[in-house]
Amino acid sequence: MDFDAYAKTAVDLVNVRLDTLDDLRALFADDREWMRESVADKEMAVFRRAQRKLRDVFEAGAAGRDGDAVAELNVLLETFPVQPRISGHDAGDWHMHVTSRGASASAEYLAGAAWGLGVWLCEFGSARFGVCADERCGNVYLDTSSNNCRRFCSERCATRSHVAAHRARKKAAVDEVAALPSTAVAPKAPVPVGR
Repeated sequence: MDFDAYAKTAVDLVNVRLDTLDDLRALFADDREWMRESVADKEMAVFRRAQRKLRDVFEAGAAGRDGDAVAELNVLLETFPVQPRISGHDAGDWHMHVTSRGASASAEYLAGAAWGLGVWLCEFGSARFGVCADERCGNVYLDTSSNNCRRFCSERCATRSHVAAHRARKKAAVDEVAALPSTAVAPKAPVPVGR
């Protein structure tokens, strides 16, 4: 089982808009086509609640509150228990599912997301859970950097934030010069010497 891929499903769920059933269906990648086709409108509320809970996990981890992150994950693991089973059609197609046969799309997706994030936490710690430092974003991410230094969910957000900070510093410097008395800004005329 690819636990990183399962953990990434938690990131994807937290970061997606869930206004409509089509928004939810767009969340399911090609390998989860059956979920896209079978997810029902009644599951929207389940996904929205899980989305909020998963965001709480990321926020707790990013803030260094490991105990809170673990407690939230344990609630999710109890709510969406993992019941592994092997599925497929022949020896070249065997693969694992995390729920029992006939489980709903929400049960399958959310059990995998909670399990993957739980394994990630146990292996790397909740300090690897991040919330984008760009105030306009708020997306979550898993920090895969070698020294746990990531602050943004994407290069786009990092660049946007750095450009905004540069412009703010530049504006502050211009405003500071403009606030100085005019005698301090304008150079004094040279005094004629020896006349």
